[in-house]
Amino acid sequence: MRKKNSNPTMKDVALEAGVALGTVSKVINGLPVGEEYRQKVESAIKKLNYQVNSYAQGLKANRTNTIALLVPNTINPFFGNLVNCITVALSKRHYHTLLCCTDYRQDLENKYIAMVKRKQVDGIIGLTYNPNLRVDENTPFVSIDRCLGPTIPCISSDNFAGGQIAAEKLASLGCRHVAFMRIGSSLTNEPNKRKSGFENGCMISGMTYENCLLEDGTSMEDFYRFLQEHYSGGKLAFDGIFCATDTTAYYILQCLRLLNVKVPEEVQVIGFDGVRILSEFGFVCSTIVQPVEDIAEMCVEMIHQENMSTKPPLICLPVHYEPGGTTRD
Repeated sequence: MRKKNSNPTMKDVALEAGVALGTVSKVINGLPVGEEYRQKVESAIKKLNYQVNSYAQGLKANRTNTIALLVPNTINPFFGNLVNCITVALSKRHYHTLLCCTDYRQDLENKYIAMVKRKQVDGIIGLTYNPNLRVDENTPFVSIDRCLGPTIPCISSDNFAGGQIAAEKLASLGCRHVAFMRIGSSLTNEPNKRKSGFENGCMISGMTYENCLLEDGTSMEDFYRFLQEHYSGGKLAFDGIFCATDTTAYYILQCLRLLNVKVPEEVQVIGFDGVRILSEFGFVCSTIVQPVEDIAEMCVEMIHQENMSTKPPLICLPVHYEPGGTTRD
């Protein structure tokens, strides 16, 4: 019998739910149990207002129940959505998120990685752009979009397939001469496969294409100059454009308006990421949608697993196309 006014314990939760103490422990720690048992435990926790003592839990297990999440920033809509989904996925497993916005700075990425060695966090989920990044194989690390080594899992969308889908969609909508436009890192990473996938799709579909590739740090005004060079007699040389991100696509749409090129009547535009206007509203443009929630869940699932070095070094998740008003479908 619980003493009056005393804080409820795990044992009290187990008695209230009518389950074993070990079952309560599994639910609290986010481990798999039968759905019926999980609901009983969660109802008992709510009824008793049981509060998990994460600090004491961490001391006992030499853990902090905290995962560091490294992203360049949260201004970019895709990064912001990714942060939200990973935070939710961690919270469901009773983990805290230490958000680290690196602003593409190598020193900050190295600083946060060192935190793991000092046991201030239990692991890191990182979307990084540091060409000199070195992660010890004993550091729990899950990478997004970039393979850092055979012992570090990388979670990504199927970027090659996404580029091919974009090309085939433009071809099916009547495009014959198209452009691929990208501003991005020179690092070898998964998003760079969007270009090769698009080129492959163009060859399969019989479309001719040109590339405009800018490195990070380059002014996006170079995109406008590229379009001007291919604009003559009131007409653009391309009838379709695939952009490596929706952010790039949004900028290209502004450029086309300045040139008085009608979208989608004269040129059709497809982006990549699946960025929405104000969360659940429509897409910014026709786009290849990344499964952000699935990426988040997979990252969190992997960071919890023991012996990550035995897991697949690269896991690619499927993407799909969604119209967003910048194509004629």
